[in-house]
Amino acid sequence: MRRRVHSDRGQVALEYIGFIPILLLVALCGIQLGWVAYVHQQAQTAARTAARVEARTGEGGEAAGRSAISGGLAETADFDWANSRDAIKVTVTLSVNSVIPGLSFDNATATVTMPNDDPKG
Repeated sequence: MRRRVHSDRGQVALEYIGFIPILLLVALCGIQLGWVAYVHQQAQTAARTAARVEARTGEGGEAAGRSAISGGLAETADFDWANSRDAIKVTVTLSVNSVIPGLSFDNATATVTMPNDDPKG
């Protein structure tokens, strides 16, 4: 009978287990990057919609801005208005939640200025 020596048994499993945390971190970083981009895009959409509606009708801009973005973000959106006779300026701020524990991000802000087309002035 021959005796086989299996000194490498389990080596691949140990390497795989050691590499899993790195793979998870890379995946979470990719998800976080996508989330940050999405929140910034949603802030821009809310600001553009709110300014356009407010400039045309003179009212309802904030409600239109909130309805233009996803529900969870719409609840936390903060609208800041600077209206004049000639222009409507709105700044929307959304908080960026972190997927990776221990990291925090600045809020997503978008500012849009539209000419005031409200017939009432």
